[in-house]
Amino acid sequence: MIFIINIKSDSKRTSLDKSKLIANAASDKKAEKILLMDMKELTTATDYFIVCHGGSTIQARAIADNIEDQLKLAGEQLLHREGYKSGEWILLDYGDCVAHIFTAESREFYGLENLWGDAHVTHYE
Repeated sequence: MIFIINIKSDSKRTSLDKSKLIANAASDKKAEKILLMDMKELTTATDYFIVCHGGSTIQARAIADNIEDQLKLAGEQLLHREGYKSGEWILLDYGDCVAHIFTAESREFYGLENLWGDAHVTHYE
């Protein structure tokens, strides 16, 4: 017998709470230098960027997979995913939170933290 449990999204979950769920899921797969970037004052597109990297494309995909799995369990819907096939820069869009999972080389090359340098940054530990 198989039981399927559908966990609905907690309507009281803030975008900060969701960003911490994403960061925690990334940390579970040993993501490095996880940052929460508060984007609320800089753009209307999203509230937070969660930026991290893995040591390889395989690890970047594993990080992305775990984020997707953990947020699905928490009842959060993934709106869009890009870059998974190449694994160099994977973007997971959850509306008010967007995760950016890089390889170390791609993170350095694109410099997302510098591009959005005015954002308030919190280092996730």
